[in-house]
Amino acid sequence: MSVHSSTRVDNAQGPMHSGSGDIHFHAAPDPREADGPSFRRIADDQLAWLRRVLVAPGGMGKARSRLADTGTVILDGAPGSGRTSVARVLLREYHQDAGVLHELLPGEDDELCLRDPDLVGAGDRLLLDLSAADTVRWAAAQADLPALRKAVHEQNAHLVVVMLHGGALDADLQHYRVEIGRPPGSRVLRRHLRTHRVPYEQYRRSDPTLTGLLEQGTMREIADFADLVRRARETAHPDDEYTQWCATARKAQSDRRKDVIALFARLREGPQRALLISVSMLHGAHADVIHRATRLLLSTAGSPLDNLPPLQHKDLAERLAEVSAVAGPEGHVRFTELNYDTAVRAHVWDHLPDLRQYVDTWTALTVDAGDPRLSKELRDRLVARLAWEYLRTGHRAGLASLAESWSSKGASRARQEAAVQALTCGLVAPGHGRAFREKVYQWCVQKQPDEEFTRVLIRVCADVIAVSHPDQAMLRLYYLARREQGTSPAREALCDLVATSHRLRRRLLDRLARQGHTPAELGIFLRVCDPEPLIDPDGHTRALVDEPGIQDSLTTCWNAVLNELPRETWQPFVADWIHHATHCERRGDILLDLLVAAAGRCDGSGATFASLYASARDAERTCPAGPSRAAETSDRLLQKISVAQGIGPLTSPSP
Repeated sequence: MSVHSSTRVDNAQGPMHSGSGDIHFHAAPDPREADGPSFRRIADDQLAWLRRVLVAPGGMGKARSRLADTGTVILDGAPGSGRTSVARVLLREYHQDAGVLHELLPGEDDELCLRDPDLVGAGDRLLLDLSAADTVRWAAAQADLPALRKAVHEQNAHLVVVMLHGGALDADLQHYRVEIGRPPGSRVLRRHLRTHRVPYEQYRRSDPTLTGLLEQGTMREIADFADLVRRARETAHPDDEYTQWCATARKAQSDRRKDVIALFARLREGPQRALLISVSMLHGAHADVIHRATRLLLSTAGSPLDNLPPLQHKDLAERLAEVSAVAGPEGHVRFTELNYDTAVRAHVWDHLPDLRQYVDTWTALTVDAGDPRLSKELRDRLVARLAWEYLRTGHRAGLASLAESWSSKGASRARQEAAVQALTCGLVAPGHGRAFREKVYQWCVQKQPDEEFTRVLIRVCADVIAVSHPDQAMLRLYYLARREQGTSPAREALCDLVATSHRLRRRLLDRLARQGHTPAELGIFLRVCDPEPLIDPDGHTRALVDEPGIQDSLTTCWNAVLNELPRETWQPFVADWIHHATHCERRGDILLDLLVAAAGRCDGSGATFASLYASARDAERTCPAGPSRAAETSDRLLQKISVAQGIGPLTSPSP
């Protein structure tokens, strides 16, 4: 298979890229906005798509049974057999309300050790992909698997490990190993074509030229070829048949470098090259968009515009023909050869390095132009194509710097969305995700970003990193939130994230209890200490507030709040705790005990007790259970305060 093949995920199917070629997905919109789907939903859609196209390989039924019986399965198989896809589909089958999907990353700086019990929450679905690990990493991870399995079992979670093929496996883990066999290539191709809605009668006759691909190609290569066949069919002549679509797809996979070099040698004029580059970067856009983008590229690169009167200009159809492109019946411009746009972009990036800075600037100006025909989807594709050239040539730092510059102070919403898209491409591209997660971590920890760049970082943490690495997303949002002043979007995103998992809330409370208690951190605590998720078991064997560790964290943080913040700041949150204590008697007593314990540690505890009791009396007026039941809770609080002071239950202290 040629290294110049194209991998596309069209129709917003999701953020997956494997192998060489372009990245095409649309993931930037804020889930709170109505102009597009969230990245998380796109990722879910992609996983649903993967399940539809997956042909069950040999051993998948056994793997499913082993996972159901033991909560753990270790997948083995030759590279290209689809073992990682099998792992993701198996975990998707166990999606439930409790728990999150968590891709484990042993060895990354801010990841917990595999043997740490805090790594696993109730109902979590864990993927440990070690298929590309070396023998040292595999041996280290294998040594921690028994402790990880124990935590998985205790939390009713599920763990799928993709092991290093050919790696040694300890005898006590052999029971969990399942060999995944390569499914028949012909079935894989047909499943993809059927999912792409190609009628069966059009591909029921096999093409003998595909024998090598179907017998020896990886699942990814077959999937890529099926996508090329789909695209060839969509642009083919009505009389063309399956074998002709396959021929077009094979040609699209061939090395186009010589053809593109010859084309650039023939097109010497600036307007011609600007049009060629614009078509490659905005492939599929309307002709009006291409025309305006071409003129913008000419002015950006300092090339003179054609000063002839408009009636003497070449028409757009003639100019498109010069660059081997054509506008379709609805005005959308494409090259006449399938996948030619990929080859043109690669040539520009590899052989015209002086143009790179102008293409960067032109891309930003284009997404910012407000062209009504340049949809959000087209803008995302434009940025993704540029990002892929950075990633393909190993310039990760350049792409990160570009995203940062696009979201500098005063950046428009369109540029901020472009920055989110650029970083998303880096975060999801195989082989680049770790470096981009580390870069995002450095931005969140080491500097105070501009407001615009902060919004970009919040988006990629909450909507992209959190999809498969929620712990890392939580830590990055925490660092952003504790530097916020005035508005608090990072704190809101952090609270939304921990609301998805008891385990994440537990980890954040533990961190808040151990850190210095700045006003910003105490503000985070007041938002995270919502009593409802603390007292609700939510399908778990016990509620969070029943855990001694959580009680210690809550007491420590409440003590800092009562000591450091004015009463008017914390009183609404105390009132919320009092209200929940009123309608939840047993765990309500725990809430009251924690408040009293925290107040007892304060400097001048007598005054703090008085303020706490006064707040409880004030809360009686707004209690959903009614003032009489709220008064009973105030009496219970008073008794606990009296006991804490060593004087027994007496009369109300004077506020």
